[in-house]
Amino acid sequence: MGVDMKNETKKIGIIDADLLDKGTRHPNLALMKISGYYKDKGHPVELLKSYDRIDTYEKVFISRVFTNTNVPIGIEEKNNVTVGGTGYFGEEAEDLPNDIEHHMPDYNLYNDYVREQIENGKKRSYYKDYLDYSIGFTTRGCFRKCPFCVNRKYNEVFLHSPVSEFFDPKKKKIYLWDDNFFGYDKWNDILNDLVATDRPFQFRQGLDIRLITKDKAIMLSKVKYFGDFIFAFDNVADLKIVSKKLEVWKKYCKRSTKLYLFCAYTSQDEKDIEEIFIRVKVLMKYGCLPYLMRYQDYKGSKWEKLYTTIARWLNQPQFYKKMSFREFCKRNQYYSKTGRICSSLRSMNSFESEFPKIARKYFDLKYENLNQYK
Repeated sequence: MGVDMKNETKKIGIIDADLLDKGTRHPNLALMKISGYYKDKGHPVELLKSYDRIDTYEKVFISRVFTNTNVPIGIEEKNNVTVGGTGYFGEEAEDLPNDIEHHMPDYNLYNDYVREQIENGKKRSYYKDYLDYSIGFTTRGCFRKCPFCVNRKYNEVFLHSPVSEFFDPKKKKIYLWDDNFFGYDKWNDILNDLVATDRPFQFRQGLDIRLITKDKAIMLSKVKYFGDFIFAFDNVADLKIVSKKLEVWKKYCKRSTKLYLFCAYTSQDEKDIEEIFIRVKVLMKYGCLPYLMRYQDYKGSKWEKLYTTIARWLNQPQFYKKMSFREFCKRNQYYSKTGRICSSLRSMNSFESEFPKIARKYFDLKYENLNQYK
């Protein structure tokens, strides 16, 4: 995202395209850095709530994270507009200039917007990411090169910034967007810096369970962490190593652990459905929570309703921990008020009629029966 400007004071507009389209619970870190930099240079900066007044600003920066975020046609061609972010350029997104990339984020950028939303009846908790957290990357890069990931720009994990670069002592907590934190060889130094802030922190992207060692498990399990520890189990081909590393992790950590399960990317057929349940069985064994993440191609597939039902079961711990998948579908039917077979039970029955062996093997699995860490 190019940001060159002359030294004279100019009015600057900031547009978070994701926020204006569908809304988002996360502030845009790049825009906060741009805002912080130009405010320090004496330029008045405003978060714009629409595209209507773009022409009244000397410079407007627009960023979007998601490719499906809608932006008015032709807006990017305006002479005073600069666009950036993975929603525009994917893994080829341009880096911010160094002095902006390493500037303290402007944590006040969204204040007026959030205040208005709360005054209009929205719950403060919905905007906690805007209000309560210091946000940043301590490392960047990943060597995995997963085909579905936008973070394929670099071939290694490297130190990006010290914690002090984005830590605001007025904020209660810290969250981090590191791509593959444990791929950095001096991870323990960074953890020590995070501990020194005396703030609870969390890695939002999901840590690489395949890189867990005894030392990492011991240190991470003892820090002031908030929420679930989050890892990823995206490929059933990693079953053996994930199982081995979960053995290590669970030996030292007794707290809640969640793993992202990616699905519907290479196919949306019975093989992909079965691979979800194979991974779920492993997580049940190790007393872990799943969070199913569906690639967009699941929409319009033959098993779209089934994917949705599985996600509703897995992503709600109160159901996943107490019910098998079959019991969850039957529960939905019990509470259905239409008098017809509900979509959950219908999708399960349809799949079971075509693939009874898969259903018989997995639809009755229960967390409380398989969990070895009760």
